[in-house]
Amino acid sequence: MADVHEPLVRRKRKKVLVDYLVKFRWILVIFVVLPISTLIYFNIFLGDMWSAMKSEKKRQKQHDENVQKVVKRLKQRNPKKDGLVCTARKPWIAVGMRNVDYKRARHFEVDLSSFRNILEIDKERMVAKVEPLVNMGQITRATCPMNLALAVVAELDDLTVGGLINGYGIEGSSHLYGLFSDTVVAMEVVLADGRVVRATKDNEYSDLFYGIPWSQGTLGFLVSAEIKLIPIKEYMKLTYTPVKGGLKEIAQAYADSFAPRDGDPAKVPDFVEGMVYTESEGVMMTGVYASKEEAKKKGNKINCVGWWFKPWFYQHAQTALKRGEFVEYIPTREYYHRHTRCLYWEGKLILPFGDQFWFRFLLGWLMPPKVSLLKATQGEAIRNYYHDNHVIQDMLVPLYKVGDALEFVHREMEVQWLAGAGAGAACFMSS
Repeated sequence: MADVHEPLVRRKRKKVLVDYLVKFRWILVIFVVLPISTLIYFNIFLGDMWSAMKSEKKRQKQHDENVQKVVKRLKQRNPKKDGLVCTARKPWIAVGMRNVDYKRARHFEVDLSSFRNILEIDKERMVAKVEPLVNMGQITRATCPMNLALAVVAELDDLTVGGLINGYGIEGSSHLYGLFSDTVVAMEVVLADGRVVRATKDNEYSDLFYGIPWSQGTLGFLVSAEIKLIPIKEYMKLTYTPVKGGLKEIAQAYADSFAPRDGDPAKVPDFVEGMVYTESEGVMMTGVYASKEEAKKKGNKINCVGWWFKPWFYQHAQTALKRGEFVEYIPTREYYHRHTRCLYWEGKLILPFGDQFWFRFLLGWLMPPKVSLLKATQGEAIRNYYHDNHVIQDMLVPLYKVGDALEFVHREMEVQWLAGAGAGAACFMSS
């Protein structure tokens, strides 16, 4: 086994045709992907609005009918010849960029595409009951006007409840509430034999309740989940703090962001996020919920980062390196989805000029491209290129190991820091 402390030796790679296809892919993205993505987003929005207009009773009735369709489909399966069970969702629809060729080996498909409704917002129990294909944008659109939100809200609009539970979801509030799956109160699951069960942490299906997170959907079909809600305020008061030094110093500044030196629990922030722009520069961000009255007090700066012409959030945060520490108020829902429009820094790879003012002003309203469309139009050569040369990797490490993790990534990977090419970065949130 290679010594993890020895850096990998890489030979310089010669450019081939696929390199140029990737370089000029923006042409296809602008003229095909973005317009179609806009139509898809609009169609989804109309569907969400139509669903919201229905009564909770009607939505629950439709849910029960759809669950019975899943049960009926499973009972049609012949285990001896139909093979393993999987969802009928096409691999390119998923938000993740990894290859999902494993689905080719699973022959018995079950359609879950109709499970995308918010079934109930229970203000008394402080629980939202939702179907697995409900995404973050959909649920914040419903809850934020009520001054409520999920305890953990993943930033990208398209991330779904089912994906965040079966995989793992993390956010800037996770130092208070844990992973996304830790905020789940109950799960409704259809097992392979067609049984429909409700799993909680203390009933007879508690093993299933604790087993589904991280299972990647291998234990059953999640058809609804009850998730913890928390009270919120209209704005997020965000403090940007620049950090300069080595990666260890940046990691220490990140750790210090979680709690004040004086140990006052009232000063613990609601959100913590850190971005590393070079091996010696980073910006720490701490956020606390703030009322509309506080945000609009004289002298306070309100920044509506959700407007299409605004600078991409990671680039806006980077200005703290020159400006020094500063504070601003961001509308809460816009803060939740601050990385959606530019897909973190992936937008720079997809559209090299996408962060320029002229593009943001003229065409920024078309952003972001639908990730599923990006995958569907990339072709096998480009797909394999990204698989071999591009890394989008989540890592969960203990807080005291963040410095070691940053140094390991910097040493072992060909990192293009944001301050250079604008094509890559390290971003970490509370865990």
